[in-house]
Amino acid sequence: MDLLSIAGVVIAFGAILLGQYLEGGHLSSLINGPAILIVGGGTLGAVMLQSPMPVFMRGIRMLAWLLKPPLPPVVETVEQIVAWCQIARKEGLLGLEKMVESQEDLFTRKGLQLLVDGNEPVTIRETLELDIQAREIRDLQAAKVFEGMGGYSPTIGIIGAVMGLIHVMGNLADPSKLGSGIAVAFVATIYGVGLANLFFLPAGNKLKAIVKQQSQFFELVTEGLVAIAEGENPRIIEARLQGLIV
Repeated sequence: MDLLSIAGVVIAFGAILLGQYLEGGHLSSLINGPAILIVGGGTLGAVMLQSPMPVFMRGIRMLAWLLKPPLPPVVETVEQIVAWCQIARKEGLLGLEKMVESQEDLFTRKGLQLLVDGNEPVTIRETLELDIQAREIRDLQAAKVFEGMGGYSPTIGIIGAVMGLIHVMGNLADPSKLGSGIAVAFVATIYGVGLANLFFLPAGNKLKAIVKQQSQFFELVTEGLVAIAEGENPRIIEARLQGLIV
């Protein structure tokens, strides 16, 4: 559980609501159904139009990473790679064959299988680096779904504000209808700007940071497996991989 993400959301929105309360405003004044519909529906529709279906769906699934990021076990993996190197020096690469199926991480399993099959180090590196690049591009595109939301929601909030003002201008002769129109105008702007800067953009940036962290882990695994294929000493491999730990 990523407590920092939870704390960030609570502090960000809590500060806004607390400030509203301390200023003497009513928290209920920030709740407006039409404004929610305009900003929420407009932002979602715009992003759905922007994104291909697989990218959009992956972005929605990646939202869970904010609470439970898939952090790789870096230290344990380094120890595991060093152990594999020792086995390979004693029993040969085929001694690692029984380790392949026990790997839960598909990338590590693929790399280990390439190693056991006796591929050249350059082939292992090129194959795994292509995999890393494809994963990173796919996940970064999915993270940009929230960047898109952060870009559209302030503008759609302004659209809501203009719609509210149009409603106000059309009812100048009836003062009883002015309040609701002005409320939609200002609350829609708050929703658009607030959601963009307090959630959508920070969420997109955090997801991109997690994607980069995963890529660094995969690069570490790649370096370790290539070093084993090259017949490096276990201590040299451990020292090299330790230097890649951020």
